[in-house]
Amino acid sequence: MTSSHTLQTTAPSPHQTSTITRYFRVMRISLHTLVGLAIASILFPFAGNQIKAKLIQWWCSKLLAAFNIQVKVVGNPPKNATFSSNTMLVANHISWSDIHALNSLVPLRFIAKSEIKNWPIFGYLVSKANTLFIDRNKRQDAKRTIDIANASLQNGDNLCFFPEGTTTDGTEIKPFKSSLIQAAILANSTIWPVAIHYPNSDGSINTKIAYAGETTLVESMSNMLLQQAPVIVLNFLTPISPPEYANMDRRSLTLHIESLIRKQLIR
Repeated sequence: MTSSHTLQTTAPSPHQTSTITRYFRVMRISLHTLVGLAIASILFPFAGNQIKAKLIQWWCSKLLAAFNIQVKVVGNPPKNATFSSNTMLVANHISWSDIHALNSLVPLRFIAKSEIKNWPIFGYLVSKANTLFIDRNKRQDAKRTIDIANASLQNGDNLCFFPEGTTTDGTEIKPFKSSLIQAAILANSTIWPVAIHYPNSDGSINTKIAYAGETTLVESMSNMLLQQAPVIVLNFLTPISPPEYANMDRRSLTLHIESLIRKQLIR
């Protein structure tokens, strides 16, 4: 985000799409969702990890295109040639589209709350995409998830974690929870902070894009369809290597990551 961007609670409503445009987009989304279901149920059981990652990356990219969501990448984005395994991306969380935008750029395994499994259709697709689910209502589930995440990283996976534990409307950043950062520490992973931002054309926060608070998934998608060309900015900050956080405990490292993302967004 540029220096002129600040967290604002007011945002103008973008010019809405026409009814014909919305019907066309819904048709594209519906067809693409059917393609995703076919891929997940028919191809995934026989596909290797690399092929599966490429299919997920392609599907997420085309879904964003169907919604006409523009992804703007700034900062230090990972390159396919240099993006090593055993990396944990850590980001603030605003909408369901965060996951698809990140997955359209790099192959990732997401750590998500268990409620996502209950999403209609998309919950099934997320489950088939090898998502690691955590039940935040069960304290004992944190230890299990840390162990699984640690093993996944050591096996060469790249994970993505939203440490706020919930979504916001983009006008705030909630305190980061530190438990799953322990998995990255145990696995000696590179940690890559990502600041996510949805701007309006005038630089204010596009709160209409959020899947937060009382907004349902269907309402969030409907709000997305009303916008001409919503934009998501993915600002990849400088990766943090194991030697750089060697003297930090889990809590200190989490606060450091949070401060980096907060500093990028609140200017």
